[in-house]
Amino acid sequence: MADTYDVIVLGSGPGGYVAAIRAAQLGLKTAIVEREKLGGICLNWGCIPTKALLRSAEVFHQMKDAKAYGLAAENITADLEAVVKRSRGVADQLNRGVTGLMKKNKITVHMGTGKLVAPGKLEVTGEKGSETLEAKHIVIATGARARELPKAKSDGERIWTYRHAMTPKELPTKLLVIGSGAIGIEFASFYNDMGSEVTVVEMADRIVPVEDADVSTFLEKQLTKQGIKILTKAAVGAIEKSDTGVKVAIKDKAGKEETTEFSHVIVAVGIVPNLENIGLEELNIEPDKRFHIKVDPLGRTNVKGVWAIGDCVEGPWLAHKASHEGVTAAEAIAQELGNTEVHPHPLDRSNIPGCTYCHPQIASVGLTEAKAKEAGYELKVGSFPFIGNGKAIALGEAEGFIKTVFDAKTGELLGAHMIGAEVTELIQGYVVGKTLETTEAELIGTVFPHPTLSEMMHESVLAAYGRVIHM
Repeated sequence: MADTYDVIVLGSGPGGYVAAIRAAQLGLKTAIVEREKLGGICLNWGCIPTKALLRSAEVFHQMKDAKAYGLAAENITADLEAVVKRSRGVADQLNRGVTGLMKKNKITVHMGTGKLVAPGKLEVTGEKGSETLEAKHIVIATGARARELPKAKSDGERIWTYRHAMTPKELPTKLLVIGSGAIGIEFASFYNDMGSEVTVVEMADRIVPVEDADVSTFLEKQLTKQGIKILTKAAVGAIEKSDTGVKVAIKDKAGKEETTEFSHVIVAVGIVPNLENIGLEELNIEPDKRFHIKVDPLGRTNVKGVWAIGDCVEGPWLAHKASHEGVTAAEAIAQELGNTEVHPHPLDRSNIPGCTYCHPQIASVGLTEAKAKEAGYELKVGSFPFIGNGKAIALGEAEGFIKTVFDAKTGELLGAHMIGAEVTELIQGYVVGKTLETTEAELIGTVFPHPTLSEMMHESVLAAYGRVIHM
């Protein structure tokens, strides 16, 4: 007889395991199915271990610059194997933490590959064979994997995806990064700090093309100053791999093609949802235009009792967006099952922050200046540089700026864009403000502590309204 649940979650990434925990908190009998490791890609191969790598690179960078802080540190070297080992240890620790959360919340874990075989039925195939689970509701949270280029298939030796780049057998001497989104730029920053010669190729006319244009321009200058070669409006042609390296033909913005040999190549050109062989076709679950699963604002698919969240539905494809969707779906399921205490609400994508952990860091929320103009807004825009902030100067991190974009007619905060030290921590202030529908009046009237980096947030708002103090 099949095990029966109120909710089964297929996939245990930041969307899946959060959905399972929230469902269990609401008194629903819950199970989760995972084919690899609890925590999914984010915890085991994405967000967390990459930040551990980047932290090591940051410390290494600071140690090499110790003299600027009045400190003596000579002959500083990096042990790549130890850096990777620390990163994997951080991931393992958090994997154990998720395992503990499953036990604490009395969530049954089924290890294996899951497939929908009928509405309310999931077949799980693992080391001990197959079993069929039944549930009133099933949440698909299968995540995504790295998109590969047909001409640059990863082999783990010379051509890497992000997974290979996190556990390198050797430090690249000459590294090519294809793609300048968050993943590509973070690895470019990491390997440059570790001592590799790094080149970044981007098809768009600027790096980190989803960010505000001013941020892209500033980042390119900083990375170039650090020694990274940036090629925009460039295309990758023929790729020839050997035992000792990879020859890559690159056509620059002027149309000139040149073949260069690199020791390693990282392909960072986006992701593909993990939707194969999970039963979508058999149940006639409808895809969207980008071949993700089509869902309503609360996560329902077109098949009753089947939900989808995270990287397998519409973007942005971020861990925190997946977690929020997991909570929303769990609460909507509980409501359908008779819980009148929960009030799920749709996700407002304009309030989802984005963060890139290169050096300097990038963080943003809402509309860029260009997108706001395209939308027809009359704008008030303010910007404040790190060099005008006492805390930034004291930290030795005086490179960067904070930019805010307001609707001139209503004072609505439309967007905020930052580049510099610790901006991934600062951005949440603006995210809370946007969520609360804050206008410039509340932000101007808010008292910011001194001395802090957050004072720049205040100054940026003041600058938009002609009231900046320290510039």
